[in-house]
Amino acid sequence: MPRSPCAAFACLAALAPSLSLAASLSLSPSPSRSGAQVSDNLDPSFAGFGIEPSNLFSFTGWNEPNEFSIQLLQNLADYSGAPPHIRVGGNTQDYMIYDADYEDFGWKKNPRSTAQGVIAADSMIIGPNYLAALDRFPKDTFITYGLNLAYKGEDYLDKIVNHSRAVVENLKNTRLYSFEIGNEPDLYLENGMRAAPWDGQTFTTQFMERADTVYQKVLKPKGMAPTFFEPPATASTIGTTFEIAMLNSDGILDRMNGEYYVGWWNQHDYFYFIGVTPTPITLNDLMDMDQTNTQFAYWEKQIKIALNTGVPYVLREMSSIGPIGMHKVSDTFGASLWTLNFFLYMATLNVSSVQMHMTDNSNASAWQPINVYGKDPFVRPQYYAHAAVAQIIGNGNGTTQIGALDVGGAGGDYKGRIRAYSAYANSALQAVILINSKQVNASESNKASFTFNVQMGASNANKKIYISYLTADGADSLTGTTWNGMTFSDEDGQASVVDESIYQYSLDGNGAFSINVRDSEAVVANLDWQLGSNKVIKVDGSTTSGSRRKNAAAPSVTGAGPAIWAAVLVSFLTLATSLGAF
Repeated sequence: MPRSPCAAFACLAALAPSLSLAASLSLSPSPSRSGAQVSDNLDPSFAGFGIEPSNLFSFTGWNEPNEFSIQLLQNLADYSGAPPHIRVGGNTQDYMIYDADYEDFGWKKNPRSTAQGVIAADSMIIGPNYLAALDRFPKDTFITYGLNLAYKGEDYLDKIVNHSRAVVENLKNTRLYSFEIGNEPDLYLENGMRAAPWDGQTFTTQFMERADTVYQKVLKPKGMAPTFFEPPATASTIGTTFEIAMLNSDGILDRMNGEYYVGWWNQHDYFYFIGVTPTPITLNDLMDMDQTNTQFAYWEKQIKIALNTGVPYVLREMSSIGPIGMHKVSDTFGASLWTLNFFLYMATLNVSSVQMHMTDNSNASAWQPINVYGKDPFVRPQYYAHAAVAQIIGNGNGTTQIGALDVGGAGGDYKGRIRAYSAYANSALQAVILINSKQVNASESNKASFTFNVQMGASNANKKIYISYLTADGADSLTGTTWNGMTFSDEDGQASVVDESIYQYSLDGNGAFSINVRDSEAVVANLDWQLGSNKVIKVDGSTTSGSRRKNAAAPSVTGAGPAIWAAVLVSFLTLATSLGAF
């Protein structure tokens, strides 16, 4: 029988009469996938990154590999079973011309540029070592590679064939997954890449011609599939002729020379974009998860339209704040909570893959790969959300599915601040992910919490549950983030366990538990084992040894009753000690 909490509450009331009890919410995820509305199985590479092409060498290294970046990617591969999917694309893909004779590790300004554009469509030269550098990423990393659509000189087809052939032939350690042709063509009039008339129909014609040429001259001779392309890679189709339904009507999914060329619908978004979004933004705004749903509502409609065509949907360029983040907002721990929620939210919509865009100077990049702003390379809090998602996916070894739980009952100060998700593995409930994004800063000493009362189902009665925390001192923390007791080195990217404790509790006889989640914190409650302690099957068939393994020396925080009472007791003991009661 669970220990009665009454004495603990009485002592708390006497010692700190101003301390209020947490707001609460009851959740009842289905014990079986068959009774739940959940995503398709998540690919291990689901939570990926985009790298601006002009910044590639900052992440890969120039003549020498950037081992820091490579290790951070390898960590995630070990956790999920595959490296995160990388998109090499952005504005600068439409400035690049491939020159097989240019052998530097780097790109150079084209001294004979003649193309159109505010920044000319042939202003940058890259060569074979651009691809050699890209191939340094962990083995079998999926690569979506952006080709230049903007260039329209007389030799435009020769240029795109030469470039695509070099990519196909030179990526050997990594795995070429798909091609984009052009970046954000909906903005081509604005950036001078095209003159009017320019619309979705014209884009479709030009895209199809290039896709057909690349397939016939490059992919087909290599025995590769024709559905290798991802249009339209748009910034925003609101009020434009680039909406998915319109492009479908324009014939982008039709055959050309007997072949279908579209393998994925590809769109881009940012929660907030400096210079475009008309209102200012604060960290508190970013942490209001309802605002994310509001901003993304139009994209949700596009996703449904896309999936109804039978073609998968990918979000290849995304971030909290574009184009290069905002210090003390996008680089905080609060942004890590936003990132965790966003990945899970996208999973529930059946988005097949999400790439968080990175530049070397962005305060929204998951890590800084080189010395910028007078600071050496370091890991930002956002990376820890990627690690959490990777372990959640790896926990199911290819069978992980995510469902959204109803949090409409969270009101008052917690409206828009509470999110909860179920995770299924092998068609059975495996974990719940609980997020409290109410902002509380590191300097605030009296941090409140929110209580989740979770019914895991009678079939899980009396089972053990293990708690993993995504936490920092506060929402505004720039450093000090931990995930599942781990931290990642700013020097070499290696993970180390800084909290060896195992937070283990028992479900009650009905399969229920309760837990306090501090404001600006998230937890994953996993059935039967510590998240990350299981072996993960990798894409090559080998297994990892487990990224967060319990050992005999590790202290165990256990409880026979609901976890909330343990949390209350810890708070009581801490408070009583500070008041000199013991």
